[in-house]
Amino acid sequence: MVNKSTLEANMLRDIKTIIDRSSDTLLQDALGVLCLCVVMFGALHVPAFF
Repeated sequence: MVNKSTLEANMLRDIKTIIDRSSDTLLQDALGVLCLCVVMFGALHVPAFF
């Protein structure tokens, strides 16, 4: 049986590894997510104008 603290430590290590590997594009990805949210928000509010 695996200890809960071991699973949490492994998960945090995996997250840190992912961030280290993708640090070059992390800002671009965050900006892309923000743009998608803005577009979706706008698209959902267009029917309210008609």
